[in-house]
Amino acid sequence: MFQGIYTALITPFKDGKVDEKAFQSFVEWQVNEGVQGLVPCGTTGESPTLSHEEHNRVIDLCVEVAAGRVKVMAGTGSNSTDEAIMTTLHAKKAGADGALVVAPYYNKPTQEGLYQHFKAIHDAVDLPLVIYNVPGRSVVNIADETIVRLAELKNIVGLKDATGDLARVPTLRSKLKTPIDLLSGEDITAVAFNVSGGVGCISVSSNVVPKACAAVQAATLAGDYAKANQLQDALVALHNIMFCETSPAPVKYAASLLGKCTPDLRLPLVGLSETNKRQIEQILKNLSLI
Repeated sequence: MFQGIYTALITPFKDGKVDEKAFQSFVEWQVNEGVQGLVPCGTTGESPTLSHEEHNRVIDLCVEVAAGRVKVMAGTGSNSTDEAIMTTLHAKKAGADGALVVAPYYNKPTQEGLYQHFKAIHDAVDLPLVIYNVPGRSVVNIADETIVRLAELKNIVGLKDATGDLARVPTLRSKLKTPIDLLSGEDITAVAFNVSGGVGCISVSSNVVPKACAAVQAATLAGDYAKANQLQDALVALHNIMFCETSPAPVKYAASLLGKCTPDLRLPLVGLSETNKRQIEQILKNLSLI
């Protein structure tokens, strides 16, 4: 259901508020650059610092601009199950094609707790759900056995895996009784992820180079891994620098250099060091982006 390149969208701010005009313009640019889908209000969109009203508004704006031309997978996760249900219900009402639901962070639920969390959202909202496994942010890892159980639920259609563990894909595929879409959450390993059976990437770098990231994914889906690696090689430096400091600070600064938004972040995130700013500028120059 979900494959190719999905951009984990930044949320532009201006004077402390969501810059709706910049966001809408950014979404339109992404669509025109050829991405397959958009993910508003994920980690890259600074969702933990958005109010409920802002969160819902950003999803509404994304769906409105996308206008059915590409799929919208709204970020609706929370460490509160009731809150995740509330946000997912809004995503369905707004017209999103699916929801990306992160593993509950901070609470550190057991595997049974994780299963019951996702099942509760599944049972409450009739919308395709993609589970988001990112232990580096949530402090919990969703075990293969838990994913296998969840995949039996009709609306659990995918997994975004940001562990960077390339053994995960073939191992999980060998255990799944019901196939689901396996999506990489890490740009740098996205080609190798797809070689093992993945079908796409939810990307940070595509905020900066959507057309190039889409081309990489198109090559892997066509089975042309030589071309995919050639295209990916040109983006390695960019992929790496996007995590020189806590995301989304680097990608937001890069987008600001392209004139897409301000580099503004919300506390507790802060702007980049001058050293990392200069490195990002040089990489964008090397890619002829500025």
